[in-house]
Amino acid sequence: MEPRSGDVWNPDVYGKFRAERARPFHDLLALVGPVDTPAVVDLGCGTGELTRVAHERLGARTTVGVDSSAAMLEKARSHAAPGLSFHAGDLADPATWGADGPLDLVLSNAAIHWVVDHESLLARLAGRLAPGGQLAIQVPANEEHPSHAAARDVARMPAHARALGGFVRESPVLAPEAYTRLLHGLGFAEQRVRAEVYAHLLPSPDAVVEWVRGTTLTAYEERLPPDAFARFLYDYRARLLALVPDERPYLFTFRRILVWGRLPPAAGVGGDSAR
Repeated sequence: MEPRSGDVWNPDVYGKFRAERARPFHDLLALVGPVDTPAVVDLGCGTGELTRVAHERLGARTTVGVDSSAAMLEKARSHAAPGLSFHAGDLADPATWGADGPLDLVLSNAAIHWVVDHESLLARLAGRLAPGGQLAIQVPANEEHPSHAAARDVARMPAHARALGGFVRESPVLAPEAYTRLLHGLGFAEQRVRAEVYAHLLPSPDAVVEWVRGTTLTAYEERLPPDAFARFLYDYRARLLALVPDERPYLFTFRRILVWGRLPPAAGVGGDSAR
């Protein structure tokens, strides 16, 4: 079944857990080595708050935030500033980013897990970097948690499977070791790759439904009419609550992979290693 038309991303739903979602971003940004007035692209900029943080903290010459959601970009453009702009584009296609010339940093926080084939994707991202350029990405890797497993279980229920045409959202995210090998194969001179589990204390398991409603479940929402998605969401909640303890507060663990790499500088150009 083809996705239904319209933008299913809701900035207000996504923003309910703004502080929790920002923690990995700050950890990712801390991996970036110093560079004078860099040219930066932020892929999957969402509502733009964190893109502006990156722009200011890095002292960027230019930063372009890229997203495919018109609703997210409408919010993001309120954060535009000198050198900071937002652009509708395809995260997988550098030609659509609205950024000219080689880049000093390609940044992406919790976005490229929507793009398939990370081997070819990372090659395209690396191809936009200047000598000495850096790649810094963070991807959710929580597929084994009931929050994500329950969505796959519900998608396979006969009624939902028929409505979805057999679609089940499977993450393209690789193991940390695979990203290490990819960076090495692409010629990155330095790299840091790590998996980290974030602990989020939520009021109850019901809050997990709201969390996932704003992210993972959008893959199902865009493929279902509103009444069918309401039934999907009802069954998802029932399935999730059957899989997790009824604890209040509820400790929601979320595994993520942080990937950083730096290309070698141009021939004859020196520089200190920051990592």
